[in-house]
Amino acid sequence: MSTYDNVIEVPFKNRHQCWFCAEPADSQFTFPHQHHLVFDCPHPTLTVPSCAECSSMAAKARVRNIWHVEQQVKMSLMRKYKKDLAIGLNWTQEELANAGFEGGSFEGFQRSAWFMYEVAKARINFRGWPIVLDGIELEKDIGAESFNFDGICYPSIEEAIEHYCENFTLDSTFLRQILAKIGSDKFARAVRFCRLYIGATPNEKAKALQELS
Repeated sequence: MSTYDNVIEVPFKNRHQCWFCAEPADSQFTFPHQHHLVFDCPHPTLTVPSCAECSSMAAKARVRNIWHVEQQVKMSLMRKYKKDLAIGLNWTQEELANAGFEGGSFEGFQRSAWFMYEVAKARINFRGWPIVLDGIELEKDIGAESFNFDGICYPSIEEAIEHYCENFTLDSTFLRQILAKIGSDKFARAVRFCRLYIGATPNEKAKALQELS
């Protein structure tokens, strides 16, 4: 993997940042690369500054352009740091500060948990700056759209569904059926409704869907 092929232009404010997550960049990632040949890549071979962790995740992506690589990296980060991201689903900063864990086995968790949540959220939410090579900005080709909800920019609505279902033990099929009926813009309502039917029978869920307006 070369570190000298078409390095993208980096804005001054981003000069030390990873293009994928904004953490300090101590590496570079080139795409396409010798371990993943892409015959229909819409852009020339290019190199972005990266942290070592995102470079490792990016190297595993089997996609056709750098923006799809970015999506895959975000998904990998979400899965790796799902416990940190879950803190924001279950606590507010004030609740955590007043949780009363001082002196107990959870004292370390109380001190660091919100910070870890904010770091993980910031890495997920960050979007790389425009790709510019030789003064020309490349047109972004992303395919699937990101999904913003409750302060987090998920790589896709599927990632949001997976995240909430795993943390609240929800029936993912049922949640998808609710969203199909009321729309993704009512994601909060769909999650609340789905939580009411944890442990419900298939017949009970089917009846609930029929009555849902």
